[in-house]
Amino acid sequence: MSGLLDIVQPGIATTVQDSGRVGHRHHGMPLSGWLDGPLAQAANALLGNPLDHAVLELRGMGTVLRVKAGPVRVALTGRISATCLRTDGGRSTLPAWHSATLQEGDRLHLGSADSGSAYLAVAGGLLVPPQLGSRSSYWRAGLPGVLGRALRPGDELPCGAWTLTDPREWRCRTPWTAGDGPVRVLLGPQHDHFSVETIAQLLSQDWEATAAQDRMGLRLLGEPLRHIHAAAADIVSDGVAPGAIQVPASGQPMVLLADGQTVGGYPKIATVISADLPRLAHLRPGTRVRFESVNLETAHRALLSERDRWQRWLTTLETYLPPGTVDETALYGANLISGVLHATP
Repeated sequence: MSGLLDIVQPGIATTVQDSGRVGHRHHGMPLSGWLDGPLAQAANALLGNPLDHAVLELRGMGTVLRVKAGPVRVALTGRISATCLRTDGGRSTLPAWHSATLQEGDRLHLGSADSGSAYLAVAGGLLVPPQLGSRSSYWRAGLPGVLGRALRPGDELPCGAWTLTDPREWRCRTPWTAGDGPVRVLLGPQHDHFSVETIAQLLSQDWEATAAQDRMGLRLLGEPLRHIHAAAADIVSDGVAPGAIQVPASGQPMVLLADGQTVGGYPKIATVISADLPRLAHLRPGTRVRFESVNLETAHRALLSERDRWQRWLTTLETYLPPGTVDETALYGANLISGVLHATP
């Protein structure tokens, strides 16, 4: 059966995202896709979905969904919870790291993404029309459907087909979390536009995440970085990628995120390694971050280590019966009339 979700309230910065629009950067089209891939994939894993299925990325608060056709099974990951208002008048809390099955007419009031980014997956995935091989929203390109603009009340999100044959839900007792410590970077490619002392300054001070951030990038605040001379603050525009740390003439760095442009004219002092990119999704305004320089070999090992850690996390998923659910399989297998040998009227 296929489900359908109705947007009652879109909330703030809620978008549809999947693994991204690969292979179109030469057309000027950013990768887009989820900001924290492992966290989004964890939501899919809780439902038994293929890991690349489209999900809702939640960056703020206020999103309200209604099941227009169901049932629909959902799962939340991240530091977030939701309240479910049932058609029968019941009210329940959906915590993160649990799946739950919603019936037609049920409403889901999503809470605040307290760490900056959280994800809601649905069984079968969100089936908004793909564009250039991806269902990821990218508003600046004006792609058709809900991909080309912010969500609005009344928008519908079709869900993939799934079969409800097992009342058991899924949960994880140990939530997936990104790493901690300094965010690791590879220096360059224009680190020669800065002195050795300025590079040391980049790596030795704490940088504060500012409110000037969205899916395109994140501005940091700290002691300004100085270029070797005024002209070094600009370069001939060349390719950039998510994680690139650009330094304009102001000296305050900007880190590009998933929706970042494909070319840029500011020198890039360093680039965040792939293993640590998901951590940038959780730098809420006022939080602090420090950078650490590593070499390419270390960056590669770090990525493999994160992938191994995620696979180990996957083995911690378990099924459970929600309170009030009757396990019919166990019921039918039990001897309910043990000891009854003969009955006469």
